Amino acid sequence: MPVLATRFLRHMRGGAQAHLLEAGDGYFYVTKFRENPQHLRILVNEWISARLIEYLQIAAPPAAVVELDQAFLGRERDVKIRLASHETPVHAGWHFGSRFPGHPDHEAVYDYLPDSLLGQIHNLRHFLGIFAFDKWTANSDSRQAIFVRQRVSHWIEDSGQPPLKKSFLALMIDNGYAFDGPHWEFSDNPAGGFYFRPMVYNGARTLDDFNPWLRRIQEAPPELFDGILRDLPRSWLGADDEAAVEPLIERLYRRRSRVAELIETSATARPSCFTAWSAA
Repeated sequence: MPVLATRFLRHMRGGAQAHLLEAGDGYFYVTKFRENPQHLRILVNEWISARLIEYLQIAAPPAAVVELDQAFLGRERDVKIRLASHETPVHAGWHFGSRFPGHPDHEAVYDYLPDSLLGQIHNLRHFLGIFAFDKWTANSDSRQAIFVRQRVSHWIEDSGQPPLKKSFLALMIDNGYAFDGPHWEFSDNPAGGFYFRPMVYNGARTLDDFNPWLRRIQEAPPELFDGILRDLPRSWLGADDEAAVEPLIERLYRRRSRVAELIETSATARPSCFTAWSAA
């Protein structure tokens, strides 16, 4: 079920011009609109990616469908897309939301950590899991992540940590350019999908280091993809997208067997990131 937007907080950085909104369920959502300047398909990409990342058990903010009604838009006049020459209104309906990790007035969220703290990230290995995901989905953007200091058990199942244990955690965000963004193509660029800090890959020596995520990709069941298609809001599909989205999902399903090869190609292409990689 969608969550109803109740309050506008601020505009977010980035090409999609997302807004931070409070919703009636008590959470806050970084919301991308159907009218975003990148493309309507960006919402579909985010939806598919969120479901796959949840299946892979990689730490990431939960996704939601955020509903904007006319009453909200009538009182929150700053909710709009701002372009260089004009403003585009946002319309009532369903939009894509990524839950903000906590209360924005009380929780610190970082988009950068120095090396001394980056090495202390509890789930640093999740960058290997999301790398496998980015190869699978042909993400043509660089990998984006945010960092929080929160209870590990809030984000990672079976973490082995005491329930109240706090640590720095990496949360993977911004998957709008999976499938090469609005093009819905699988352009396998060996240099694509990397995080800009090479040290997150330093421990990877062989394909075994990409497990359990690589194994989960290879074993992803058909029911997972059926559920993604079934639950996808149809209002996010343009005139030609209804016929195109199912073949996209079918191609994604068939690509499961190629992910290991794609990882190896990228690791060999970027030795400055995979400094310990063994080509054997």
